[in-house]
Amino acid sequence: MTTLIRNVILVDPGAGTESPGALVLRDGAIAEILPAAPDSLDRFAEVIDGDGRHLAPGIVDWGVKVSEPGERHKESFRTAGLAAAAGGVTTLVTRPDTLPAIDTPEILEFVARRAAQDSPVRVLPMAALTKGREGREMTEIGFLRDAGAVAFTDGDRVVEDTRVLSRALTYARSLGALVVTHVQDPGLSRGAVMTSGKFASLRGLPAASPMAERIGLERDLALVEMTGARLHADQVTTAAALPSLQRAKAMGLDVTAGISVHHLTLNDFDVGDYRTFFKLVPPLRQEEDREAAVEALASGLIDVLGSMHTPQDEESKRLPFEAAAPGAVGLETLLPAALRLVHGGRIGLPQLFRALSLNPSTRLGLPTGRLARGAPADLVLFDMNAPFVLDRWTMRSKSKNTPFDGARLQGRVRGTWVAGQRVWPLAKEQ
Repeated sequence: MTTLIRNVILVDPGAGTESPGALVLRDGAIAEILPAAPDSLDRFAEVIDGDGRHLAPGIVDWGVKVSEPGERHKESFRTAGLAAAAGGVTTLVTRPDTLPAIDTPEILEFVARRAAQDSPVRVLPMAALTKGREGREMTEIGFLRDAGAVAFTDGDRVVEDTRVLSRALTYARSLGALVVTHVQDPGLSRGAVMTSGKFASLRGLPAASPMAERIGLERDLALVEMTGARLHADQVTTAAALPSLQRAKAMGLDVTAGISVHHLTLNDFDVGDYRTFFKLVPPLRQEEDREAAVEALASGLIDVLGSMHTPQDEESKRLPFEAAAPGAVGLETLLPAALRLVHGGRIGLPQLFRALSLNPSTRLGLPTGRLARGAPADLVLFDMNAPFVLDRWTMRSKSKNTPFDGARLQGRVRGTWVAGQRVWPLAKEQ
């Protein structure tokens, strides 16, 4: 079937442009990019009018937790996939911090089967770097890669044994595999729930210095320099760590970095009333760090922007701040929250979608994230000016732990396509 999407503003992160135009979709791919819709529409089986809204490559959300196996009551592949489609996310790059951890080909194949059966969007799993994510013995990276793992990570657990991490990096390099690390010094950050400073002291909560992130990043970068491995730092969130990242890139190390939308749009003051939806890993940073991170994303120093979607049930969050489980869901709020940066004049739409779509695709070797002939027709149509107040109980995720509950947001997804097939809105919700 040939589909025409007309009367849209095309957001091309590769070319860095926003321009009126139309797209022709055929056989799951982008067949033509037109400056305007053709006069004759007879050759199209379906014609969709975008009403002047923006059309961009679908979001590739790197670092999503889907709680299968082990904690399906928090999130399943079906609910995560529906939430992703509603949020304009067309590819989920999932974390291995499940119960049990995704550390064998058998578990990875189980996850891949469940995802293929239940999720309306693409799912690409990462596998654990060490067995059980315990940091003592590396997994069978080669077998896991053959089974479909796109990268290797222990999630927010730091591999404390430098010898183990260096061996894993060396082996990963021999296979061309990508390693993802969480850059925190565990000695300084263990038990911390806030970033150190006057506000953390006033709230009486245990805190860690931003230098914990810098120390952790510099250790990992030194190991990359030693081994020549490919590394992605999952979250670089402090001003103190950014010079280290810049030096590593200037040296030509094969290093990229990501950040969550929460760390770009919230700060530690949001923890003021001890609301546990604002308890994250790493903790929310001071405003100076947030500002520095926004500038780093705009300049391209930070490459990838994601949701770090981490579902937690009500019982895990209805606890004192220190005892509550960390994390927030973000599949449905990633785009409208990120658009705060656009509306605030801090970043342009093409730059934003480089971080949301093109850069993660490029780093993972995927053909997605592009508006180009022959590229997969994974697309999001959105009205960037549509305002709304978020009600967490209307979200499709099983868990509702969002820090944006009750927040005024601007930007609504009006359509999501995966391989040319419309997966949002569902027919009953149109």
